[in-house]
Amino acid sequence: MPESPEKKNVKTKIPGKLPLLPVRDIVVFPQMVLPLFVGRDLSVKAIEKAVSEKKLVLLAAQKSLDVEDPKAKDIYTLGTVGTIMRMLRLSDGRIKILVQGIKKAKILSFSQTAPYYEVEIETLEEPVLTQISAEVEATVRAVKEQMEKAISFGKFLMPDVVALIENLDDPGRLADLVVSNLGLKVDVAQDVLETIDPVERLKKASDILGKELHVLIMQQKIQSEAKGEMDKVQREYFLREQLKAIQKELGESDDRSEEIDDFREKIAAAKMTKKVEKEAMKQLRRLERMHPDAAEAVTVRTYLEWMVELPWSKQTKDRLDISAAKKILDEDHYDLERIKERILEYLAVRKMKGKLKGPILCFVGPPGVGKTSLGKSIARSLGRKFVRISLGGVHDEAEIRGHRRTYVGALPGRLIQGMKQAGTANPVFMMDEIDKIGTDFRGDPSSALLEVLDPEQNHSFSDHYLGVPFNLSNVMFITTANQIDPIPLPLRDRMEMIELSGYTVEEKVGIAKNFLLPRQLEEHGTAPALVKISDAALDQIVTHYTREAGVRNLEREIARVLRKIARKIAEGGKKVIRVTPSNLHQFLGIPKFIPEAEAESDSIGVATGLAWTPTGGDVLQIEATLMKGKGELILTGSLGKVMKESAQAALSYIRSQEKALKIKPALFAKNDIHIHVPAGAIPKDGPSAGITLATALTSAFTGVPVRRDVAMTGEITLRGRVLPIGGLKEKILAAKRAGMKTIIFPKRNEKDLEEVPKHLQKGLEFVFAEQVDTVFKHVFRKKRGPKKPASAKSNKTVKRPRATARAS
Repeated sequence: MPESPEKKNVKTKIPGKLPLLPVRDIVVFPQMVLPLFVGRDLSVKAIEKAVSEKKLVLLAAQKSLDVEDPKAKDIYTLGTVGTIMRMLRLSDGRIKILVQGIKKAKILSFSQTAPYYEVEIETLEEPVLTQISAEVEATVRAVKEQMEKAISFGKFLMPDVVALIENLDDPGRLADLVVSNLGLKVDVAQDVLETIDPVERLKKASDILGKELHVLIMQQKIQSEAKGEMDKVQREYFLREQLKAIQKELGESDDRSEEIDDFREKIAAAKMTKKVEKEAMKQLRRLERMHPDAAEAVTVRTYLEWMVELPWSKQTKDRLDISAAKKILDEDHYDLERIKERILEYLAVRKMKGKLKGPILCFVGPPGVGKTSLGKSIARSLGRKFVRISLGGVHDEAEIRGHRRTYVGALPGRLIQGMKQAGTANPVFMMDEIDKIGTDFRGDPSSALLEVLDPEQNHSFSDHYLGVPFNLSNVMFITTANQIDPIPLPLRDRMEMIELSGYTVEEKVGIAKNFLLPRQLEEHGTAPALVKISDAALDQIVTHYTREAGVRNLEREIARVLRKIARKIAEGGKKVIRVTPSNLHQFLGIPKFIPEAEAESDSIGVATGLAWTPTGGDVLQIEATLMKGKGELILTGSLGKVMKESAQAALSYIRSQEKALKIKPALFAKNDIHIHVPAGAIPKDGPSAGITLATALTSAFTGVPVRRDVAMTGEITLRGRVLPIGGLKEKILAAKRAGMKTIIFPKRNEKDLEEVPKHLQKGLEFVFAEQVDTVFKHVFRKKRGPKKPASAKSNKTVKRPRATARAS
């Protein structure tokens, strides 16, 4: 019988220094024999050193498996001294060794770190039990019984290990043997190794074994349930086959053959292309060969249902009567002449040519201006079906292209679903909120739309679910967006952009009178003869109760008026109810918005700017004042980074022109400059407030007041150039609402004025500036001269409305 490691250790003295072999994903116990593959250069050199001397090495586990080059902090301090029984060099440069654990040892210090680790160690003696108590004996038996149960529930152990466990009575050795054969995580096994007391170690082994046994029991239960379910399915299959044979003998009808014939007729009636029909018939033959209750049969049946229900060749006939189409467009929408003209042009070309690829239009404008309802009106004027899908917040590419049929619950994308809903191959297809498509790990839906919104490609659109091309070239696609910038450039390039600006007060009154009021009267069940709302009252609702580019809130306010009128009529009143400006507050309460009061006189250090926001244009009051200080520039009003840089650029320009502006240089050094934009809780950003900031600063330094009836917008450079801006129509609308008489724009925006309706320009004077000097000539009434600079006390202030602009 071979000597035990303890007896062998009496003859082989363990030195105080040994090469260290860090091992990964395993903890080596005393008396444990195992093969190891050594590949790291550090470990190979440690093995070679050990083999050249006493063949002893310290085996210590790494704390983390992922560390390729472990340091002292990455290695557990307690390991096992092992003897190398055999060594074999492999062809790939690695070494295979067979080691046997001898005794536990603790690392005291690292005496060498290169070319291999050498450590000073202290061997640990295990306490010797002079007498085994009944409790220890019971624990030993319990562990052995647990191991037998684990083996019975499928835990594999080598036969010689099983025999050794049965014959062991020493608690420490039994614990080590059990734990080393359970395949535990490193931290759990290391905790057992570091437990020196044998009885305590055996108790830990018993706890670990109990958890492992619980997992094995659950595993066997799951396997038995799965096997039982499989047996049940097989039994049902045989019973159904027997039932099928009995029905055949009795001559009863076969529903399955009827289903196959029905699919075959529908495929023929769908008038698919040859390629598509070939795929459909292939899937039908597969379904015919399958058992009706097979899981895949449901998938194939659903696929065929989609194929036969899609409008492969069914189309509606376009209404090519241009005068009738114009009448419908005028009935549904007020103004929007440019868009109506584009639709009539499409009808005219279609009428002349006979066939035309569907155009791809993109309506861009603030909320509530009628983008979505315009799509419905276009479909009605063309005599086509209308389908609308919302793309806002869509992140998954499969929403556009569909899921592959391999996934459970797979469906086609929204486009194919919309085509099925329309029932024709040439509907008007509206994609709302295309600027709000998201991108994440599930894909980029906007990239998937590139094929859809390209007339040269969409004749063979491929949906992942269908797996065959579908013709979308006859579809008239219309998309909507609040802003152009978020739309990716390749997608933007495929669409014809048509901008819808906000409405003027006069336009809103016309829309309310001709569209909103009749619709709300019908929805509230109120007879038009009993309700009279004057034009002046509608005008007051627009100016005092709403502030928006569109008309959604206007319709809500009209609905509020009609609800109160409906209640009065329902309570017994039959007389005509008239709504006028004098009694409007009885229906809507106090006004929400007070129009801007004109300043009694011009103010020093206060300039009026024009801003663009997603909901339309607005005016922006910018104030500047001087205080004693050291030349610091203070900016307040929740300004963005770009707007702060515009203020700094404006100040730098003024300082460079101090002689021309007759400003004393000492004013810049001895005064702090404070610029504030009211409505401080609303974020504001953008470069177009540059000349407004320069005007307010110049007024504050020179003491010359700014004209109260002048509004301006434009970006400023350090050389005083005025650069172009966007949102011209919206800003003109805002200036008109605020009662401005003169508007200053950059010279390069003069061409954009042609697109602004003439009635909006009425009563306004436009100044187009290339340099800031031109701006100053029109904003200062008096001739500038050396005056006492404006201070916080000398500023003339007037009551100004709270700014609502978000971006200038």
